[in-house]
Amino acid sequence: MEITRKNFKQMLNFVTESINDADFLSVDGEFTGLDAKNGGHAMPFDTPEVRYQRVRQGTCDFLLLQFGVCTFHYNEEKSLYKARPFNFYIFPRPYSRSGPDVRFLCQSSSIEFLVSQGFDFNKAFKDGISYLTPGDEANLREALHQKHQQFSQFSSPAFVTPDGVSQGTSKGPVSIPDEQKEFIKEICEKVSDFVEKSTEDKLSLPSCNGFQRKLIYQSLRAQFLSGIHLETQTDEKKERHIVVTRIKSEEDMKRREAEKQAAEVTDLDNAVGFTKVIRTISQSGKLVVGHNMMLDLIHILHQFFYPLPESYEEFKDMSMSAFPKLLDTKLMASTSPFKDRIMNTGLSDLQKILEFKPFQKPQVEIEEKFNKYTTEKGPLHEAGYDAYLTGICFICMSNFLGTFQNPSQNIVPPSSPLIQPFINKLFLMRVHDIPYLNLAGKDLTPNRDHVFHLTFPKEWKTSDLIHLFSPFGGSQIFWLDDTSAFASLYLKEEAQKVLQNLCKSGTVYTIKTYHQYQHSESGNQALSRKRPTPSTENNVPNKKRKSLNVESITPPIPEENTENMDEPNGKDANNIKAMETESSNVKDKKKEEQMFVEPEVW
Repeated sequence: MEITRKNFKQMLNFVTESINDADFLSVDGEFTGLDAKNGGHAMPFDTPEVRYQRVRQGTCDFLLLQFGVCTFHYNEEKSLYKARPFNFYIFPRPYSRSGPDVRFLCQSSSIEFLVSQGFDFNKAFKDGISYLTPGDEANLREALHQKHQQFSQFSSPAFVTPDGVSQGTSKGPVSIPDEQKEFIKEICEKVSDFVEKSTEDKLSLPSCNGFQRKLIYQSLRAQFLSGIHLETQTDEKKERHIVVTRIKSEEDMKRREAEKQAAEVTDLDNAVGFTKVIRTISQSGKLVVGHNMMLDLIHILHQFFYPLPESYEEFKDMSMSAFPKLLDTKLMASTSPFKDRIMNTGLSDLQKILEFKPFQKPQVEIEEKFNKYTTEKGPLHEAGYDAYLTGICFICMSNFLGTFQNPSQNIVPPSSPLIQPFINKLFLMRVHDIPYLNLAGKDLTPNRDHVFHLTFPKEWKTSDLIHLFSPFGGSQIFWLDDTSAFASLYLKEEAQKVLQNLCKSGTVYTIKTYHQYQHSESGNQALSRKRPTPSTENNVPNKKRKSLNVESITPPIPEENTENMDEPNGKDANNIKAMETESSNVKDKKKEEQMFVEPEVW
């Protein structure tokens, strides 16, 4: 269901009910860009904290323009899920001149991609739903309250600025400049004719600037002590003008002013807009599922809550406060028991893979008013559809975990302990030895004594680096730019020999341990590298590419009644072994499942 500012107010209660009735929600976002020059690029061997800092610095200037929410409610009578996918267009339309006027960046490659997928930018900019952060909303409400108090305190609007909610009072009437006297005279004559001769109830004066409107308010109130009510309005072209309304009594004046103030409060409520949906999701406490959702989470927090904190630990606290239960389907698909069966974890490919054995396509029903989407056909990279596919993938993988139980479970609910190991862990792209960011606990701290940072002549190729480390069992190369790279030894025990034999003066290259690189000035400078898109060699010149074989690490998959999920012990190991035994009796499953316990240090 598509929702814009045209039908948002009408549909808000229905959206709220759908969220509150759901067993879980899935979300997705579309952005004006992914990473800026000053950061945001994923690099090999980032720690979760470093990755957060990169994303925080490199993505917050982009804008989330489209947001998808799909609610899933399990119907026990029909033994299926009912899905309601919503697709919201969002745009930070200025509420007033005193409100936030958002500046944002666009990345040409991202815009081109969205255009190729049929994204309607005209709809986003023209009909996107507005929003306010809690801080902006509080400031505007306070300013509006002060404005209303000022009106009640000063009988003459000459003392009240008509154009905004935060400009306060002036010292008294303003002298009319000579060049404005003829204009003000004409306005006063027009209003005089309206009061004395016209039978109409309202008169719209010509559009004019703020200073002219102030002079009009001042002059008309001086000439007409009673009998008229003045109000500044904005037309569709954003031009501001004064509307003069005939009033019959003092009570009529108070009533009209009360209606005006109520309308201003309503306008502010409307400006809060899409933030209400995000608050409903947050307050519901429901499981929120995303696919590769770190960027989605960061944009949601920054755009609809508060500015992202510099502290990594404060970011984790902020995330858990806003959304107590998160799950990333890309991490789920990249870990045991799924990683050996799923060769591609991109959302569209993942959804197709999960329709075939050993998986089973879940039974999901879409209500008639939401029938734009099906798993067979839909607009990929539309946020609402991607959120729908994400939920489908979660249901399928959750139910697959149930096949390892004795007896087997056909339906694994979002509250099942089988899901717990994946909760509040976000997939980390392109990190060789840390598969996820742990929002609810300590992050993995892998041993990187076998990792070295090198700088070398620009002419060097991958073959030169491989040759350099070949006496020590070979290494995996991760290019940073044309003159630097990481080398990760295949034989970790050879690290000391590398230090003894390669760390010499007078060579055309320099080599440092990973620990030295982290704490050196050159290492800090390397955080702002030249190349715009880091990866494990996917974007270096062809002569430098090398096939990588990076395995993801899995959280433990416990039995249904396993206790202490986050602290694996001997009991967990026995349960896992039991599940491996059970899997041998299930058709189309491997005889043994490598579902192992995660250590604190790799």
